[in-house]
Amino acid sequence: MQYMVVIEKGETSYGAFVPDLAGCVAVGETENEVIELIQEAIQFHLEDLKAEGFSIPRPVSKSTFVDVEMAY
Repeated sequence: MQYMVVIEKGETSYGAFVPDLAGCVAVGETENEVIELIQEAIQFHLEDLKAEGFSIPRPVSKSTFVDVEMAY
């Protein structure tokens, strides 16, 4: 399965979250680190859901970029 991950750059770190998995987040010092950490977080999150007897949410989120003209 592939889940969409949103990565945000903060002032001193990167954050990541998975819209389809509430509470599944990670923080890292670099973009590469946060990607590795969110992959681990997704695995742990899915394992925990399964262990607790919950169903695994299907990935349904999508993303796109939208061009916006700026008035200067």
